[in-house]
Amino acid sequence: MHKVHKGLTADGAGLAGDRVVAAGSSARVLVAATARALRGVDCADLGQTGPTSRFPGAPEPVRRAAVTRAAGKVALTVAQIDEVDAARVARWFVDQYPRRRYPGVLIGSPHGAAAHLAVALGVPWLPAGFEMTVHWSDGGVDRPADAAEHGAALATRLLAGNADLHLRQVHCPASHGALAGATVSLTAAWRALPAAYARFLADRLVPGAPVLLVRDARTWPVLERGPGHSFQVGCPGSGLDPVDFHPDSHALRQVLRSVGGDATRWEPPEVSVPSAYAEHGVDSGFELAAGDWSTRNQHPLHRVLVPRPAALSAGVADLYRRWLRRAGKTGDRLVVECGRLLDPWQVVRAGLVPYWCENATRRSVDEAEWWLAGSEAFSSVDVLPEPPGVRSPALAGLPQWLAVAGFGRRRRALDRTTARGYPVTSVPTRRATEVLRAQPYDLPAPPPLGVAEALAVLRDSGGHQGLLVS
Repeated sequence: MHKVHKGLTADGAGLAGDRVVAAGSSARVLVAATARALRGVDCADLGQTGPTSRFPGAPEPVRRAAVTRAAGKVALTVAQIDEVDAARVARWFVDQYPRRRYPGVLIGSPHGAAAHLAVALGVPWLPAGFEMTVHWSDGGVDRPADAAEHGAALATRLLAGNADLHLRQVHCPASHGALAGATVSLTAAWRALPAAYARFLADRLVPGAPVLLVRDARTWPVLERGPGHSFQVGCPGSGLDPVDFHPDSHALRQVLRSVGGDATRWEPPEVSVPSAYAEHGVDSGFELAAGDWSTRNQHPLHRVLVPRPAALSAGVADLYRRWLRRAGKTGDRLVVECGRLLDPWQVVRAGLVPYWCENATRRSVDEAEWWLAGSEAFSSVDVLPEPPGVRSPALAGLPQWLAVAGFGRRRRALDRTTARGYPVTSVPTRRATEVLRAQPYDLPAPPPLGVAEALAVLRDSGGHQGLLVS
């Protein structure tokens, strides 16, 4: 049973969803952006500027202290773990969408291109999990074993009231920076279809509307800590490989030095599963439950298996180009988004083709360059590199981002605001809105795509990228 503290929410039933789900996390941003686009609204109100943006020339210790203080204001306290209610989080997600009937739904792993696909189809996107950050008052960025112990205690308390979750703890100084020593990062994956999702699908889908399940197929070494809790050091989004988090790794020493850690103290726990789904994978129980619901209610289920984020990004970009051209538009202007810097409504409003990079790592930007090199040339390319707020040997430099913009025949634009102070400053999601609002209007928007057509294009253009569509 949940302990209930008066005044935590309007009805006193645990913490509100917007307090539980980590600020700036992928699921939170993508639901907000997709819901706004389906209402015909952009993301101008999304995101607050991070603390490091106010200190573009500050020394690293000052910058790290600012990040840690800011984390203390938004992370859950240890006591608040007892108030987390995953069912309430699911209700918070679905309640953000306009109350109307939809011709389908996307569910599953967080991916910016999935949000763009949902908007083109005129359907909602719902995550198969969510991220939380919790205080670690005596933590250390270079103490992964201690992080695992602290996380195990938190997981025991959280799972006591949320048996339908699996918690994946991620300790990654390469992507979380100094926050890895001040907070614990927990990715909660539903092990079944939340009741709020089932009600939403039953009430909001038109008869026979398809369900598209997007699953991130990347793997990572994992330590199974116990029922419902696992731990991983590093993550695919870091741009590094699992071997780079070995104590003898030169890349790890660089990362720890940049965040004030000491590589001599780095002793990660032994893994028990060499190749498990990474933190943004879909739990098998959730996938089975979605399939069961679809079968019982006569809604076809289609699975989209994504081996690398770039595979879906390329497929959706190709899809948008065809969609725009079929509506009589040029489909000749590209925006390369990154991380939280996206705005699906402004993309549609301006008649742009979106290509989404998961983050600012060289690996992500390399993939964008390869796709551009193999695509019909675009007349304009606008690039929005999200500064990750950390230094890492895996990050792309500004010259590489400029090379991406250089694929434009006439217009080649790299946003100066995001480039200023890159990679250690931070910018809010609304920066993408500010940039895209300057693009000329190209209305009316094309009529929504049909799901069958979209899946056919994804099979055709994404097959050579390894994208599997059932």
